[in-house]
Amino acid sequence: MVRSMTGYGREVCTIDRTGITVEIRSVNHRFLDISLKIPQSLLFLEGTIKKAVKGYFSRGRVEVHIHLDEEGLMKRNLSVDWELMGQYINHLREIKERYHLSGDIPLELAAGHAELFRIEEERKEQGGLSEAIIETIERACGLVCEMRSKEGGQLAEDMLLRMENIKKLSKWLGERRDIVIMEYRDRIINRIQGYLDKDAKDDARIIQEAALLAEKGDITEEVTRLLSHVDQFRLTILQREPVGRKLDFILQEMLRETNTIGSKSNDVQISERIVDLKSEIEKVKEQTQNIE
Repeated sequence: MVRSMTGYGREVCTIDRTGITVEIRSVNHRFLDISLKIPQSLLFLEGTIKKAVKGYFSRGRVEVHIHLDEEGLMKRNLSVDWELMGQYINHLREIKERYHLSGDIPLELAAGHAELFRIEEERKEQGGLSEAIIETIERACGLVCEMRSKEGGQLAEDMLLRMENIKKLSKWLGERRDIVIMEYRDRIINRIQGYLDKDAKDDARIIQEAALLAEKGDITEEVTRLLSHVDQFRLTILQREPVGRKLDFILQEMLRETNTIGSKSNDVQISERIVDLKSEIEKVKEQTQNIE
């Protein structure tokens, strides 16, 4: 089944009080390129995440975004810088004695200085978190694959219709070939006869030379190969494995045969059809750039 390389999937999960959000986007790329944007606390899972993603995709740039609501993972503790606090209180007492101040030192004087306190975060171990993250990633990958398959089916349908047009144009070129050879040979004969003395001409020799020249413009082999490539394309696109590169190679060969036909033929009608044929092949080739 043909799959495109464009897709999107989003999945969320909550384990205990920890929220997990996974977003995956995929776009065209010549090879498989996995990009991770994950919290620093999950860097230890990088290899496992990439391995899980590789199980779903063979080509394309795949961006994996993971967001954790880490409130349930963090424990906050308030600590006091007692050494600094002691210096602060001692200095206040010195000020009180030096200036003969009365009354107690208010607690607010110390509480208002944030540098005397620290909030320390301690990460709590949470069983099953890694497994939950991988499962959420796999579900998101499944959604991306669904979208890629749906779009791939639409692309395949359009490409097969264009292949039908290419096949019709190729058959027309084959049918036109015999007419062109006769017209080409007649033009050569008439041209040669115009330069020869009537009494000295050798009709058999002229016809033989004209036939040889006409054969140089024969496009039979190119048309045959072109039709063969069309059949090969239609068989390849039905395979269940990734076929984007194979299809691209077949289309390159089709363009090669088409260009050869165009260079061989001096027929106006064939030249016009060659333009139509190349246009159809180029359109299909453009679509294969998004096929996995």
